[in-house]
Amino acid sequence: MGRASVFTFLVLVICCFAGRLRAQGNKGIPIIHYPLNDSIIVLKDSVPQKDVYDVFKRLMNKRKLKVPHNDSITSKPIMSVIPAIGYTLTSGFAVSLAGNIAFRLDSISRISTVTASAAFSSKKQITIPIQSSIWLKNGKYVLIGDYRFYKYPQSTFGLGSNTKQTDENPMNFNYIRFYEILLRKITGNLYAGGGYIVDYYANISQKGLKSGAPSAYANYGMSTHSVSSGITLNGLFDSRDNSINASKGTYAAMQFRDNYRFWGSNTGWRSLILDVRKYFRFPASSENVLAFWSYNWIVLDGNPPYLNLPANGWDSYSSTGRGYIQGRFRGAQMVYLETEYRFRISANGLLGGVVFANAQSFSGVPGSKLQAIQPAFGPGIRLKLNKVSKTNICIDYGIGTQGSKGLFVNVGEAF
Repeated sequence: MGRASVFTFLVLVICCFAGRLRAQGNKGIPIIHYPLNDSIIVLKDSVPQKDVYDVFKRLMNKRKLKVPHNDSITSKPIMSVIPAIGYTLTSGFAVSLAGNIAFRLDSISRISTVTASAAFSSKKQITIPIQSSIWLKNGKYVLIGDYRFYKYPQSTFGLGSNTKQTDENPMNFNYIRFYEILLRKITGNLYAGGGYIVDYYANISQKGLKSGAPSAYANYGMSTHSVSSGITLNGLFDSRDNSINASKGTYAAMQFRDNYRFWGSNTGWRSLILDVRKYFRFPASSENVLAFWSYNWIVLDGNPPYLNLPANGWDSYSSTGRGYIQGRFRGAQMVYLETEYRFRISANGLLGGVVFANAQSFSGVPGSKLQAIQPAFGPGIRLKLNKVSKTNICIDYGIGTQGSKGLFVNVGEAF
């Protein structure tokens, strides 16, 4: 069943990309991330590079596409729309319609993008995210927006990383997100700024544990809705050569969040996110990449609403914890490490592979200590969707503890 879903996903994506996408991201624009090196660069390679667009053109017996050597995006918006079907451990089977708009506000500004999608899954999840990265004139400022509406049945398994699969508690909720961040260039690759963010959860319900024992959600404090509203302070250093699929460089981001009752929050609380990544070519003379990722999400003080607590797969990229369903682990502290080796399978770059391993540890309620380390690992296949932007279709199979395993399909790398 998983193989059939992947095949359908690939066929639809290949068919829908009859027009080449430009400046597309993988999972939207996170609140503290944006492309710094968005110029289109055609790599010089001894073997001509191929992507699924080239395959499509060949199958349709059309003339070979000439790859542009310069970024042709201007003030005139370029729009792309993509229907797709796929499968992931989190959503099950899902159908979606996604699109993006790319443009420049002037000739020296970086590429601005607005992406949106609507999806419905076999688990009755409805997701409508809209992300934006708007570079203002002269490129000194960037506005980062993240707006979402979710109708989201999803199980929780309690707090901490000592929890078991049998602790599953099916929940249901509606979720509205509004994040808007303004960053300014300080010097070189260093940016700083802040913004306003709000998370609103409504119609929260739970089925409870099969054993009939009180759930961690009930013990933490049940509510039919919750609001977290506050400001952020953000810092960023980004020297990557490509924000979609880096082969070298460093990414380091910091976000401090402060929520206030007088702005509508149920409780006052503060959190800190530290996101650090490093990329190397390995071996140095090859196109293969060794990548490292550290993502740490910590509640500094206060008691956030249950659904606002750090959880795997609820980072800005929805990427942490391959090998586990989203929300499998939750707690007041999250420490996460991952490494991945990316390598070519075909010389023309059309087909590649990865092997990855990650480890995560969570605490329970605020003020408690970190618990067990939960590892996961797995292989993956990469199919080149766009050889100019280096965007891949990513199909990974993750294996965790307690029998957790599943397929993860995305457009773009996990980090």
